[in-house]
Amino acid sequence: MHINFQRLDHIQICIPKGQEPLARTFYLGILGLTEIEKPAYMRKNGGFWLLIGDIQLHIGTEDQIHPSKRHPAFEIEQFKQVKTYLLEQQVRIREDRPIPGFQRFSIFDPFDNRIELLGQI
Repeated sequence: MHINFQRLDHIQICIPKGQEPLARTFYLGILGLTEIEKPAYMRKNGGFWLLIGDIQLHIGTEDQIHPSKRHPAFEIEQFKQVKTYLLEQQVRIREDRPIPGFQRFSIFDPFDNRIELLGQI
């Protein structure tokens, strides 16, 4: 059987339970993402949902957060200006080696979730 994947619907990353206010400050305030309505039956689980491009970013909650190499990567416009802005906002940045056709760096939310940002060269 061949599975015909249509598109990426959402990505979920996790934060510690009860840390939604700090996460909203980062994701809505600093990154400027838009919060979208989470279905009522799922709200009891904590967390919240965002729109990033045409993909949903689900911020879930867990009792314990474990460091990992897992991360989403997003291509952005105005690469240098975005990087400057994030540094001004004191967002932790890690320089990453360029890959063919792209410059890149990673940012970290207050809970050490890594998000890679790429800009076309």
